[in-house]
Amino acid sequence: MLLSSINMLLRDEEFDTLESLCSYFDREVSEVLQILLDEGYEYDEKNRHFRPILNS
Repeated sequence: MLLSSINMLLRDEEFDTLESLCSYFDREVSEVLQILLDEGYEYDEKNRHFRPILNS
């Protein structure tokens, strides 16, 4: 649910960066990145969304 909410807020341009989203919700970017990394997702800064980590 966290993943979909973050991606929706970034996609729908509620926030233009992950940093601005985290600041609004009073969270550290590193905290959000780590939580989603632990769940198997990485942040694609260019496209402004989290995506599954693809294992090669």
